[in-house]
Amino acid sequence: MNPLKQKLDINNERYRIIVSIKEDYLDGKLSLEEGNRILKEKLGTCTPDEFAYAEQSLKGVYKDEEILDKMDDLLNLFDGVLVRAENEYPENHPLWVYLEEINAVEKVALEADGLLKQEKFIKNPWLGIFDSLAQWRTHLSRKQNQLYPMLEDHGFDRPTRIMWTFDDGVRDAISASYALLREDKYEEFLASVPETLEKLRDLNSKELEVLLPTSYKLLSDEEFVRMSKNDHEIGYAIIDSPGLYVVPGINDSAAQLNANNSGQNGVSNEFLNDLAGLLSKYVGPVGGAAVNKDAVLDVATGKLTLEQINLLFRHLPVDLSYVDENELVKFYSDTPHRIFPRSANVIGREVKNCHPAKSVHIVEEIVEKFRSGEQSQAEFWINKPGLFIYVIYTAVRDENGKFRGVLEMMQDCTHIRELEGSRTLLTWDKTDFVGDSSKEKSLAQEAAEEVEEEPLTADADGKFHIDAKTTLSNLIKQSPEVVDYLISLNPKFEKLKTPMVKVMAKVATIKMIAERGDFDVNDLIGKIDAFINKNKK
Repeated sequence: MNPLKQKLDINNERYRIIVSIKEDYLDGKLSLEEGNRILKEKLGTCTPDEFAYAEQSLKGVYKDEEILDKMDDLLNLFDGVLVRAENEYPENHPLWVYLEEINAVEKVALEADGLLKQEKFIKNPWLGIFDSLAQWRTHLSRKQNQLYPMLEDHGFDRPTRIMWTFDDGVRDAISASYALLREDKYEEFLASVPETLEKLRDLNSKELEVLLPTSYKLLSDEEFVRMSKNDHEIGYAIIDSPGLYVVPGINDSAAQLNANNSGQNGVSNEFLNDLAGLLSKYVGPVGGAAVNKDAVLDVATGKLTLEQINLLFRHLPVDLSYVDENELVKFYSDTPHRIFPRSANVIGREVKNCHPAKSVHIVEEIVEKFRSGEQSQAEFWINKPGLFIYVIYTAVRDENGKFRGVLEMMQDCTHIRELEGSRTLLTWDKTDFVGDSSKEKSLAQEAAEEVEEEPLTADADGKFHIDAKTTLSNLIKQSPEVVDYLISLNPKFEKLKTPMVKVMAKVATIKMIAERGDFDVNDLIGKIDAFINKNKK
């Protein structure tokens, strides 16, 4: 019996009816009304996991694009048949958190509905709404980096790929509307808002109706406990950070297992074993799970311990990812300056499932041409004001020319592009190197200087005044050390030490920072105010 089918406890006869009617509808043999009538007659009701499993089972018969285009119609086909899930989960359960976020963003959407009815356009309330909606990217990121990989581990990959496309549609719609608002294109902005809200609500409805209840039935408590821990590292949208999901016995066992399987700097034995396997052709077997992290290995051109190798990866001025010849993600360098977030859940996952559907064909073409030997490199770049990211993919081949996978390298080249002339003498006036705190401050200061705004006002004693609308860029201008101070308050702000600060400094306000860091906004204002004015004395 199919393991996924067994896990979801799918009844064979009901499953055949659902698939048959879906296929007949997609083939044009049944109208929407006729299909709905037959479903009600033969099934009565259909659970979310039955609907989702039938969608997964259409694999190979219909392309994802066909299902995607017809998804809303397929849901209408099951109108009055698909059971509306209660979506009741234990407090702090990862799915409970998704539900809290959906409820929170709906309140924001209702506020937007109210503003749309007003005759007079006022920008500030809209900025507040889209400051919140912009956080929805984090909700989507957790799904894509956490929930989807775990579902795919159970063979449930088609619905996640289709859902990812809807995710991207919502993200892009919010970004486009927000850009129009910031550019003061008010008529275009107002015209775009209804469609943006419709896409957001439609996606949330799909999560509530199918994704969340199916996930609850398919995944185990052990998986949800692990997901909760990693969810905290990615962050949350609009709501305060919840507590960890705790299941007596599981959390303690997981913590002990993690302690037993961790090496220096949190490197798991699984990683060490994989790395040892890659190095074994130079030194022979290196001991599997019992390998000593301090053992000296004869690598291709030197001698290094596994600890040293890990340190080198963490300090490279580039981000690396490696996909093996079987198209499985095997490794990424977890650098503090990482440009885009990664989750350990991508390890062992098919690379095509780590990308949105609209770009999967590009990934597949790169792998195909690298495998055939037709091509060996492919490069891309992201060029935004104050930020230039360079990405290159290289075919990995062994000494016999056999294809062994793909290496991705990503680097923030903003500073490199600005260099002119030559430097041949040792100079310490601008140390823009990875891991050097002076670089992080320089990045923040450069980002702040690019923003044109009124400076903070000061009273007769020279004390600066800030409020909820004060921007991050203005704070940095007054006190570059505020970046390190914010990180000391909450490690979530580590991204302020990455190139992303160049984007964040332009839009983030103290209100947004407070929401992101789970602070009371007035309390945070008091802390920052005291810090800045103390440093100015």
